[in-house]
Amino acid sequence: MMSQMPQPTALTKCPICEWPLASDDRFCGACGHDLSAVPAPPEDHPTLTMNGTAGDPPDEAASVAWPVAPPSAGSGPSTPVVLPTDLQGTESGGGELPGPGRGVRFDRPREPDEYPLAAPLPPDPRTAEPATPPAGMKLCVACRAGYVDRDGYCENCGHAQPRERDHMEQELGAVAAVSDRGLRHHRNEDAFAVSSTALPDGSPAVVAIVCDGVSSATRPDDASLAAARAANETLLESLPRGTHPQQAMHDAIVAASGAVNALAQEPETAQEHAPHQNAPACTIVGSVVTPSLLVVGWVGDSRAYWVPVDRSAPAARLTEDDSWAAQMVSAGLMSEAEAYADERAHAITGWLGADAYELEPHTASFKPDRPGVVVVCTDGLWNYAEAAEEMAEAVPLDAAGRPLHCAQVLVGHALDGGGHDNVTVAVLPFPAPPPGAGSA
Repeated sequence: MMSQMPQPTALTKCPICEWPLASDDRFCGACGHDLSAVPAPPEDHPTLTMNGTAGDPPDEAASVAWPVAPPSAGSGPSTPVVLPTDLQGTESGGGELPGPGRGVRFDRPREPDEYPLAAPLPPDPRTAEPATPPAGMKLCVACRAGYVDRDGYCENCGHAQPRERDHMEQELGAVAAVSDRGLRHHRNEDAFAVSSTALPDGSPAVVAIVCDGVSSATRPDDASLAAARAANETLLESLPRGTHPQQAMHDAIVAASGAVNALAQEPETAQEHAPHQNAPACTIVGSVVTPSLLVVGWVGDSRAYWVPVDRSAPAARLTEDDSWAAQMVSAGLMSEAEAYADERAHAITGWLGADAYELEPHTASFKPDRPGVVVVCTDGLWNYAEAAEEMAEAVPLDAAGRPLHCAQVLVGHALDGGGHDNVTVAVLPFPAPPPGAGSA
């Protein structure tokens, strides 16, 4: 005896994919759904009498005792009105609301008359007054809150602090100098010294020394600093005694050479020295200006230029480089343009240092017939203004009255040109101004 199959529910389309169905289909022709498994439709429990049929009575637990609306005063149909306070409500925890007939809560917390102010933000380190660091400690220049450790880094924000020699400026009377690390070097290996003194007759003498450390040597920054200080001190000792400025310049270069040679014997040099390195070395150029005389001295390729106040008069370069290019030009083997275009052009043939071939200080004296300025500089500047005419174009017209401004402008000229090297320049007005005169 065959079992009786369930009769399919009469459907016009599949309840799953809505595919049209025939009256005798037991499975959907599109998705294969078993049409005999279609659940029975839910029972309908109408709450209103429709067509004379009354619905089932509502669940007593779910019934609500709706209040009877008061009769309308007008002649129109009565409209039931239910107020929120007529409903009996409960809190979210199940308890009744306070007060009779509170179906809706209107008891929000009362707004305060005043709101408490937020705690003040910490001070902006860019505008806040810096704290006074403990003795022997430096305050970070970046966050101005942390202190700098022995390695030169801020203990608070970790920023490396700029070295003291990365950018230096000094103005003394009417002589000024500026030195900058440049844009490519990791440290400043240049150094300078400026000073003024009086000759035996009471007339002023102004001094400027500029040194450029040889990067391929050990401790080039120490070499330039030692040479500049030694030369300056020697000039300040000899000029007041009446030594001729040109002889005093020669002696100053010899003293500078001795100071650089002494570095080769120091333990610090031995610690840093490697077989492929040379002893500490640097170049030097200096100038002494008096009311009637202009003296320059040099070893290496740092230079001195003369730029008159009257720009209709020619400018001049006062030094000759100790370099491969200069030797080629002097020997007549190459033109100046060809020599300085060669990759060997800046190889120096003279310097201060224990491994120098032979110390040959160069000195020269001039008696200009008109006022002007002497520009004493390293190759970090003159690489961007090599010819005397180019240097004169870069020097501001008021350089004689504002030597510090002039030095700042010239350093900016080198940085704008690329700043490939350290840049140092000193500016001395000629004739030497009387004591006490300064730049505007």
